[in-house]
Amino acid sequence: MKEMGLSEYIPDDWRLFIDSSKRSLKCVLLHNGNKYGSISLAHSTKLKEEYNTVALVLQKIKYHEHQWMICVDLKMVNFLLGQQSGYTKYPCFLCLWDSRDKTHHWVRKDWPQRENMDVGEKNVINDALVEREKIILPPLHTKMGLMKQFVKALDKNGSCFAYIGVKMHQLSTEKRKTGIFDGPQIRQLIKDPAFINSMNQVEREAWTSFVSVVENFLGKHKAQIYVEMVNKMLNSFKSLGCNMSIKIHYLHNHLDCFPENLGDISEEQGERFHQDIKMEDRYQGRWDMHMMADYCWSLKKNCLKKQLRMSRKRSFRSVE
Repeated sequence: MKEMGLSEYIPDDWRLFIDSSKRSLKCVLLHNGNKYGSISLAHSTKLKEEYNTVALVLQKIKYHEHQWMICVDLKMVNFLLGQQSGYTKYPCFLCLWDSRDKTHHWVRKDWPQRENMDVGEKNVINDALVEREKIILPPLHTKMGLMKQFVKALDKNGSCFAYIGVKMHQLSTEKRKTGIFDGPQIRQLIKDPAFINSMNQVEREAWTSFVSVVENFLGKHKAQIYVEMVNKMLNSFKSLGCNMSIKIHYLHNHLDCFPENLGDISEEQGERFHQDIKMEDRYQGRWDMHMMADYCWSLKKNCLKKQLRMSRKRSFRSVE
């Protein structure tokens, strides 16, 4: 913190992000508002993403002393709260929503509240590692979950799904059918005017309402009528034939549990850390001083390139 020039450290100004890639498990501290860069707290090329590992990481970084808010994907939420992973009957940590009672998914909102996380009851298999109040519902993974259900509901022989295959030719057919897209790919489709032209009326209504929610609720801007926007999107997804996943359930039943400004506390900055540290492939999973120096130098070079582009742009305008 001192090296970053921060005169005062306030734990409430930071949030914790934990995730794993093919090469390693990472634990990163992110600033609320994204004013400062990410701080790597823990890194392992041997530990797997599981309950005992997460418990060990929290112990090593002394989480009990700092009590940061936590913004991670829902798989990691299961480990943190001791819930069973996979397709379970009661996956929600806020209420006893029955994921298998599909006849009531789009109509019922009065599911019983989950009062505690008792081991052995309602798909809780381990003691909770953190308090439920510290968990932030993840905006990025919510957006990815909405995109997944939208694509899965498309007619696989229709023009819209065919256009995705042309636009995202680097993705395998299996990934396209299951709707597995990352943040940059979703933004690419949002900015493509030809994509919406490939849709029928029902698909177009679902897509435009999804884009509206992404731009006016799941990002830095939160419209005053965001509740109406979310409800409109949910109705259009229902008309399209989408299934209600756990991420859609949070929008449908727990919209008031999302923070005020999702752009300031999104886990997207943590996911970007995966991209920043891609040189770990070059080091074949080794974490040493050479790899850390390489990572720090890459950040410095990126800053130098940005300043250089800006200076050239100013000089060009002055000559012109």
